Amino acid sequence: MTYDKDFWNAYSDENESRYNEEFAKFTRDLAVSLRCNSVLEIGCGTGIDLRLFPDTFEIHGIDLNEHALEIAKEKFPRADFKNGSITELPFEDSSIDFVFTHGLLNYLDNETLEKGISEIHRVSGKYIMNCERFEAAEKQIDEKQKFRNMKKRWLDYKVKFVSDVNMHEDIEPNKPRFTLLRKL
Repeated sequence: MTYDKDFWNAYSDENESRYNEEFAKFTRDLAVSLRCNSVLEIGCGTGIDLRLFPDTFEIHGIDLNEHALEIAKEKFPRADFKNGSITELPFEDSSIDFVFTHGLLNYLDNETLEKGISEIHRVSGKYIMNCERFEAAEKQIDEKQKFRNMKKRWLDYKVKFVSDVNMHEDIEPNKPRFTLLRKL
C-alpha cells in the first residue's frame, strides 16, 4: 500500500469541517441499540465519528496518520487512539463488539483491502459496519479512490448480512453503501 503522508495530513486538517453529526449519531445509536460495549473505528482520522459515544463505551480508533491522531487525542482524550494499519490491528481476536469504517476502504489497494477485511473479521466480536461509496462492479473514482462493493467482499466470511443498502441522504449526503454484518 502506498501511503501519501502529505495528502493525509491535509485531509486531517480539513476533517473537522467535514463533521457530520447525523452520521455520528446514527453510528452511536446503532451500536447502542445492538447492545455493544466497545467500538473501533478503523481509519478514524481525527475521531469525529466517535465523539458522541457514551462514557459506558470502550472507544478505540486506529489510523496511520500521526497528525490526525494528535488532533483526535486532543479533542477526545478519553478514547484510545493508536497508530496502526488495517492489515495488522493491535487487538485480540473477537475483542471489539462493533468495528466500523467510514469512507476508508475506497482508498485501499486490493491486497490491503483483502488483508484488512480479514483483520476486521478477526477482531470483531459481534458487528461490522462499512459505510463506503458503492458500485456493484467496482470502478475508479479518481486517482486515489475506487468505488467498492463490500457485500461481495464479505461473502467468504462467516457473517450474516443485516443490511446492505444506500444510506439516506439526510444521514450521509453522499449516500454511501451501508453494510452491517453480524459475525457468526
